[in-house]
Amino acid sequence: MAKGEGAESGPAAGLLPTGILQSGERPAQVKKETKKKQQLSICNKLCYAVGGAPYQVTGCALGFFLQIYLLDVARVHPFSASIILFVGRAWDAVTDPLVGFCISKSSWTRLGRLMPWIIFSTPLAIIAYFLIWYVPDFPQDQTLWYLLFYCLFETLVTCFHVPYSALTMFISTEQSERDSATAYRMTVEVLGTVLGTAIQGQIVGQANTPCQNSNGSTVTSEGINRTHSTTSLKETQNAYLLAAGVIASIYVFCAVILILGVREQREPYEAQRAESMSFFRGLRLVMSHGPYIKLIAGFLFTSLAFMLVEGNFALFCTYTLGFRNEFQNLLLAIMLSATFTIPIWQWFLTRFGKKTAVYVGISSAVPFLVLVALIESNLIVTYIVAVAAGISVAAAFLLPWSMLPDVIDDFHLKQPQSHGTEPIFFSFYVFFTKFASGVSLGISTLSLDFAGYQTGSCSQPAGVKFTLKMLVTMTPIVLILLGLLLFKLYPIDEEKRRQNKKALQALREEASSSGCSDTDSTELASIL
Repeated sequence: MAKGEGAESGPAAGLLPTGILQSGERPAQVKKETKKKQQLSICNKLCYAVGGAPYQVTGCALGFFLQIYLLDVARVHPFSASIILFVGRAWDAVTDPLVGFCISKSSWTRLGRLMPWIIFSTPLAIIAYFLIWYVPDFPQDQTLWYLLFYCLFETLVTCFHVPYSALTMFISTEQSERDSATAYRMTVEVLGTVLGTAIQGQIVGQANTPCQNSNGSTVTSEGINRTHSTTSLKETQNAYLLAAGVIASIYVFCAVILILGVREQREPYEAQRAESMSFFRGLRLVMSHGPYIKLIAGFLFTSLAFMLVEGNFALFCTYTLGFRNEFQNLLLAIMLSATFTIPIWQWFLTRFGKKTAVYVGISSAVPFLVLVALIESNLIVTYIVAVAAGISVAAAFLLPWSMLPDVIDDFHLKQPQSHGTEPIFFSFYVFFTKFASGVSLGISTLSLDFAGYQTGSCSQPAGVKFTLKMLVTMTPIVLILLGLLLFKLYPIDEEKRRQNKKALQALREEASSSGCSDTDSTELASIL
């Protein structure tokens, strides 16, 4: 331990043999110039952060509203809806490693290696997104319609999001700059969820979806019997289309800001290597990297917990709590609370470390979920719980994307000749979480069918209400506790991060030096 501390406290140049550095070079000056070059302006960070909004705006609208839209607006049978949700999410999960593979084989262009994927996927994605919210005139083929355009949109948005996620490693080589840009990104992404919740919820909430009571007459969400309701099902469908159009416009605007405001930067030591690693060899190396497996295992359970809450929250508020007219406002309260607490969590993880932030942030949701499970329906208490839950949601948003770059840095030090693996790291993390999400949504919707869910009904049987309560409270609690237990095995603490940072800085400075030869670079990599 004393040896490690001594090596860390010494200058980075001391790690290098004297033969590697040319006599006329000044390491401190090279370090200063390199660090200055890698600093990002606030404008750069904002442009990068805005690029995260399209995925979150559309994902939030689909996550919170697609299930209730299919069941109560498109009037899809619960079993068919479960197939749409499961296959759509499972396909979305499969596309992540496929796109990651294609990106890893892509060549660098004058726009970069990642940016062309973002540019060409955007226009097609917004068309597919709009058609998801359109109710076709052929009811017998509705399942095929929604399945087709849901899978198509998820493929196209993956072509946007995977390269965008990997872009974190190419905006700067400085850990502190990447962490700062990630905090900007998480803040904008949570704002994106607020925007998606507000637009979808408030526009759709203005159109009170008619439902059928026990005697078959039409009832609005205010409870007034109207045989010919002025708020028709067609008007509700048009409200969903209007919300889709607004969200599609935001998608395009944010993509343009990202494309115009961000430039990819190649690693100096990566540019010196001519040979590209094959995808399957890179995948084998990535999946054998212990810290990565432990990180995704922990976040798999915690992410699954929040996805269960997200997917069933609208139905839970509507039928179990009886807040048919309030669920969109409760969603907004959660997302606003998360938005305001993102900067607090960024300060917390900087001050106390990322592992501590995981334990404190994610576990804070447990007592409030227990409270929701135990209390009777109470609107004021529900709003308090929603605000408190937003604090934990902010931690769940920020921490995975802040910790993944640390794992990649650790991998680069252990495999110094392996480059181009960043998309594999990000895409397979998203693959596991999305596949688990698809399974959870499919099973939860299918369980509602078994419990006796009645499509288009104003109220649901007691079994459906109990099932929704279990899906939103007790099941997420168990998943969160399992995830936190797995985080005990995650090995990269703050001390390890500092050691990795110094070693990587030495590697980058030497690669940036004009007098460094290919042989010297190989020698330096083996030393590190």
